[in-house]
Amino acid sequence: QLSCLLKMVTLNGIPKDLDSYPKELLLFLSPSDYAATGSCSQFFTNVGKANVDVLPREAPQRQQLLLEALQCLKIPGAQINEENAEILGRLVCELGGEHIRSSGGSLLKDLSHCGSFLPEQEEAIRDVLSSGNTTFGPPAAWSAFTLSELSRLIPVLDHSILQQIPK
Repeated sequence: QLSCLLKMVTLNGIPKDLDSYPKELLLFLSPSDYAATGSCSQFFTNVGKANVDVLPREAPQRQQLLLEALQCLKIPGAQINEENAEILGRLVCELGGEHIRSSGGSLLKDLSHCGSFLPEQEEAIRDVLSSGNTTFGPPAAWSAFTLSELSRLIPVLDHSILQQIPK
């Protein structure tokens, strides 16, 4: 329905008020199409607010959007800072294990909004959390407050992390 709506909206070119349409429409548009109405970083800020789950988890469009976002934001390696993570928004859910590990705790808040994870992502999140090099510290120092902060990431935790958490 969204791709059909996009075709109708863009029948006579990209409308100047495209930002007023549902953000999910942008998932079916390329940044180069959007260039007439704004910058690529503005495009990905809007895409980051969209519900990327309208596209299937392994959809090529999701990966393509991530690749184009990394290129637009001029992120050369695997490390993503908090500012870029904020722009990527829900697209952080597409980042692979290498990006998650390299970025350390800076992605945890954004990753907590993801609906599901691939095994590689879960392993990387566990590695980051068990390293203790996050604002949460090592699992042995976690409190009930820490667990409430991590609530959406708790299903990713494995036995080796859970047994370190104080009762």
